[in-house]
Amino acid sequence: MTDRSFLTFCRLRTRLLGAAVAGLLGLSAARAQQPADSLLPAIGTRFAAYSQRVPAEKLYLHVDRPSYLSGETMWFKAYTVAGNPHRPLAASKVAYVEVLNRENVPVLQTKIGVMHAAGWGSLVLPSSLPSGHYTVRAYTRWMQNGDPELYFHTTVSVVNTHTQSGLPAAGPAAAPDAQFFPEGGHLVQGLLSRVGFKITDGAGHGVAATGVVLDPSGARVAQFATLRQGLGSFSFVPASAGGGYRAEIKLARRPPIVVSLPVVETRGYVLRLEEGNAERLRLVVQATGAGDADERLFLLAHAGQQVAVAATGQLYEGKAVFSVAKTGLADGISHFTLFNSHRQPVCERLYFRPPAQQLRLAAQTDKPQYGPREKVSLRLTAAGPANLSVAVYQLDSLSAAGGTNIVPYLWLTSELRGVVENPEYYLTSPSRDRAEATDNLMLTQGWSRFKWADVLAPKPAPLQHLPELNGHVVRGQVVLSATGAPVANVPVYLTMPGRYFQLYNSVSRADGSIRFEAPDLYGPTQLIVQPNTERDTLYRVDLLSPFSTRYARRPSAPLWLPPGWAAGLRQRHVQSEVQLHFQSKTPAYSTPLLDTATFYGKPDERYFLDQFTRFKTLEEVMREYVPGVMVRMRKDGFHFLVLDHNSRNLLESPLVLLDGMPVFDTNKIMAVDPLKIKRLDVITARYFHGPLVYNGVVSYTSYKGDLGGVPPDPYALLQDYEGLQGQREFYAPRYDTPQAVQSRMPDFRNLLYWNPNASAEELSFYTSDQAGRYRVVVQGLSPNGSAGTTSFDFEVKPPL
Repeated sequence: MTDRSFLTFCRLRTRLLGAAVAGLLGLSAARAQQPADSLLPAIGTRFAAYSQRVPAEKLYLHVDRPSYLSGETMWFKAYTVAGNPHRPLAASKVAYVEVLNRENVPVLQTKIGVMHAAGWGSLVLPSSLPSGHYTVRAYTRWMQNGDPELYFHTTVSVVNTHTQSGLPAAGPAAAPDAQFFPEGGHLVQGLLSRVGFKITDGAGHGVAATGVVLDPSGARVAQFATLRQGLGSFSFVPASAGGGYRAEIKLARRPPIVVSLPVVETRGYVLRLEEGNAERLRLVVQATGAGDADERLFLLAHAGQQVAVAATGQLYEGKAVFSVAKTGLADGISHFTLFNSHRQPVCERLYFRPPAQQLRLAAQTDKPQYGPREKVSLRLTAAGPANLSVAVYQLDSLSAAGGTNIVPYLWLTSELRGVVENPEYYLTSPSRDRAEATDNLMLTQGWSRFKWADVLAPKPAPLQHLPELNGHVVRGQVVLSATGAPVANVPVYLTMPGRYFQLYNSVSRADGSIRFEAPDLYGPTQLIVQPNTERDTLYRVDLLSPFSTRYARRPSAPLWLPPGWAAGLRQRHVQSEVQLHFQSKTPAYSTPLLDTATFYGKPDERYFLDQFTRFKTLEEVMREYVPGVMVRMRKDGFHFLVLDHNSRNLLESPLVLLDGMPVFDTNKIMAVDPLKIKRLDVITARYFHGPLVYNGVVSYTSYKGDLGGVPPDPYALLQDYEGLQGQREFYAPRYDTPQAVQSRMPDFRNLLYWNPNASAEELSFYTSDQAGRYRVVVQGLSPNGSAGTTSFDFEVKPPL
């Protein structure tokens, strides 16, 4: 598989990384005031090679609103970008979107096509879907090579108002949780260490708390208090090694809890990041018993797998200091990794630099207040070209908070583990505590997108998932039917029979895996997958799910709604029921115009059988009218031979197709009623198709595309399969005539407008019959990777 955009991206990253590494390594001596060491270039080179081989890809999903009723439709748009800077990355052509329940069981799954780094679709939430919090996650096939924490995640609320309460019975509240994270990764005896902590309730929400740290003897050595969202930090010097340190935590209106701190090591390294001044950072390294007194150390900083800092240093009396200019760091999260003299990563620390530039978006309606069924003119402006998505939905108790935001996701939360509460705070808040709160977040939820063992390995491990550069790839495996053991070098054919068909083939690899690149596979269909059963019937073909079966660990609590929200829920239920019974028919999914030509293009010979005298048997048809195909009888029945017009040789056993399905037993073809066959195509030469070579092609097409009554081979796999989701236009009524305005057809929409492919211009839509406050949300991405978002509210009031 090849794709110019993806290859260009990889090559560009290689050049940039190589130049960056070379330049940074050349400056390393000046930074650390030490001569360059051979190990540092080796680390940088390995890292550049890894980044070129496994470039980072991110996916962001703009979901139309934060809450739904069962039976409503969820609309979404996917943006695919490179790691950093977040330029649109037109590599992956398929995005996978799932809705998961609290147990990480998918309740809805779909695949959408991605073109020019964007794609959109929708999911209808079943009316039987229970109430609760659900996770919407999205990813590409390429992203499945990484940790599932890298997938896009957001939480939506779903309420089933068809039940009496709409909610499950409330269970006992889960116990609070406290976690402690030493800066750099380790607590070391006798070394000053800073420790970040995170205290949450059973639902994963941060809670305010205070506490003290006690040593093994029970003496107090530190005290602490949360700053924001249950996060905080403190410093102390552990005097003894082992696991005897503990924290006693006091919570409001809850019993106190006691949590053990991480084990204190007798020797090792401690990394501490300090704000040196407004222009520079200081990274202080302390070590004891870890190596030589004058051990050489190496510091590498990267953002989005692009090197920003490479420096060498040397311990002096167990201490080394690195000074880093902030201007040399990329926007977003930078990862500082410390290596010892044996090229082993020993400490890691994250630092966040707010983005200097964002895509400036502005949105404004022509009026702040409207009446029912009134036209709204919405003016969008952007500082430069941008790909935008727009949602307008009613604000109520359920949807007042939440929703996705592209800016903090790309710059912050996509690089962190777990759920980040109110991520907008860390980018926009004017609070004096923001810098400290951000640093606490880096201490407690930081992690790496990759493992350094993979980067520094002498031989790279094979990647399990290749990017879908040209369209959806159907995966499977060939195994022995008796044992389930994988089988290599078995040709396998995949087709969707019909009047307009495509045939795909693959040869099984050493692990039995097969891959069919099927870019024209849309909507629900039935696939027929089979090897050549005339040669061997010992094999079985299994198709694999394209969806990831690995899940991130994310806390989720039952949905609880205050009793005061009952009136709002009843109103929302009426809206939903009225729309369900009175709205116009929901537009069906439409697929793009596909090439109806067969995979072999224009055949050497084509016969429309209605143009000839009809015979009773297909044998007579073949012998009388098709000179390019010779029919021979042998002990096992009929055989075809094709005369190669190039070499004048006879090609035995051509590929025989019936409505695109390979038929390996010619006797089955000859038993077909010729009155059911509309057309016959013949390729009178060897045909190269993927990894296989056919001795010509003989292709029959029936009138109905139903295989002419011939059943598939009993050893073939027939499987219902969902291809890419077709496009469905968002429907909203127009009230541009007096008759439409006076129509008695009720309109209780709470999602007034959804446009996943908007641009900076003037848009228009109409309000519904439902009075209330509505929110306009605009999000987008520019070609240079600048993300932006803006939102505002307007009112719809009933007439006086």
